[in-house]
Amino acid sequence: MRVLSGVQPSGTLHIGNYFGAIRQFIELQEQHECFYFLADYHALTTVQDPGRLRGLVGDLAAAFLAFGLDPIRSVLYRQSDIPEITELNWYLSTVTSMGLLQRCHSFKDKVGQGMVPNHGLFAYPVLMAADILIVKSDMVPVGKDQKQHLEVTRDIAGAFHATYGDEVFTLPKPMILDRVAVVPGIDGRKMSKSYGNTIDIFGPEKPIRKAIMSITTDSTPVEEPKPNEDSTLYQLAKVFAPKGEEAWVEKAFREGGTGYGTIKKQVFEWFIETFGPARERFDQMKSDPGAVEEVLVDGAGRAREAIAPLMDNVRRAVGIR
Repeated sequence: MRVLSGVQPSGTLHIGNYFGAIRQFIELQEQHECFYFLADYHALTTVQDPGRLRGLVGDLAAAFLAFGLDPIRSVLYRQSDIPEITELNWYLSTVTSMGLLQRCHSFKDKVGQGMVPNHGLFAYPVLMAADILIVKSDMVPVGKDQKQHLEVTRDIAGAFHATYGDEVFTLPKPMILDRVAVVPGIDGRKMSKSYGNTIDIFGPEKPIRKAIMSITTDSTPVEEPKPNEDSTLYQLAKVFAPKGEEAWVEKAFREGGTGYGTIKKQVFEWFIETFGPARERFDQMKSDPGAVEEVLVDGAGRAREAIAPLMDNVRRAVGIR
């Protein structure tokens, strides 16, 4: 089974990125043929500083490798290294209705958050469809709230088939990741770079410790039991607790005598335990950018080889060849 997913290099990686997606990506390569791309074209809707974008792409590639992605078993590539993606994006654009794009909630959500409603943001689902369809992916890992992305991709592929009478695309199915952890930000809202409420994975320990120690809590005294319902600290502690340590979290909240500061310090220790090895590997990768670039160049070559037959069929279908 061929699996495809991409991550946008729009900011520093935080624990929500890892527990919500990247951890599962690493696990999937054990059983499936996996294609993972760094979505730098998509990032242009929010990152318009060229130097910063190049740095974020390099950091994201190094992070994937630091987390354990095997560049031999999986294909890791930069979206912009595959010119066929933008070519396919145009073919798909000519059969995608405005009504379909206007119904996409991602555009409405982002505009509602204050983003400028430009064409790139509006047409984002078409480029996403090109990303997915071009490698003939069977499954795309998504959260339960992201199924619309796959439905739109299937609709666009169906419109192409109906227009040209040639079924060249594999219709992908969503792979719902049931193990995805719900990771709130330190202020209780959804963890997001735009909210400034993240716990970053890489970088100096001091600001990471500061972020964890600033997790929002109530004023319950040390000696009293702590409410766990709607508790940001409780949720984050459960995410980080190693196997066998969940009972400590439950006891700390259920019984009095453990202050929030003590729990936060434990969460920081678990953070270091969880990400310490990856943080060391990330620093090693960052010190050898040539090795990271070599992986991306090799991945782009393998990806282009894999998509060549499909693109030949697409070009014939539309009459370009």
